[in-house]
Amino acid sequence: MKETILIVEDEEMIRNLIRLYLEKEQYEVIEAADGIEAQAQFLKHQPCLIILDLMLPKLSGEEFCEWVRNQETTQETSIIMLSAKTQVDDKVNGLKLGADDYLTKPFNPEELLAHIEAVLRRTGRFCHKITYDGLSIKVRKGEVTLNGEPIQLTKHEFNLLYFLMSNPNSVYSREQLIEQLYPNYEHDILDRTIDAHIKKLRLKINDQKDPKRIQTVRGMGYKFVPNQEHV
Repeated sequence: MKETILIVEDEEMIRNLIRLYLEKEQYEVIEAADGIEAQAQFLKHQPCLIILDLMLPKLSGEEFCEWVRNQETTQETSIIMLSAKTQVDDKVNGLKLGADDYLTKPFNPEELLAHIEAVLRRTGRFCHKITYDGLSIKVRKGEVTLNGEPIQLTKHEFNLLYFLMSNPNSVYSREQLIEQLYPNYEHDILDRTIDAHIKKLRLKINDQKDPKRIQTVRGMGYKFVPNQEHV
């Protein structure tokens, strides 16, 4: 799966249409039919991007947008507003509230996909979820799960795993990995640190189905080896 996208739209037909197009492109989709439900879905799933209708029951799109921007962990959450309001002032107001893009109704689903891809290129680099054979890492939420069960990693273990999973089948030396984890590092202090991190990671992420996710390449370094790829 790709990034998680929240669709906030009270018209079921439009919501279903958007969902079908997004799922076809391998996005993980969650939905809300009103502003209050959208708040709950946002807090539960921490989506990377929100497709937001402005004319919503219970809580307007503008109010929900302001609420999202007031949350502490939404720096990388992108918002695309959908609205039948076509005046320039409406668009300007939406962007001032914190939207990253504004699309007027009626819209073409292909056009919406193009807007989503453009926004994510600009703002979504920390939103990726990477999954290989049951091992999943969600960068923005700082979560790692194995077959649906959470795994507790230290900051350095998380960063090391993310780097390796982002570059599968590529071999990295200890020095290259140290540079990723420790800027301005000291060779004599940290030369063996990567070995310790790798050992702990292997214990935490390996299971009977795939016991060799992180492999040692003799004389060269380490690499992450997936069986199947779902990024």
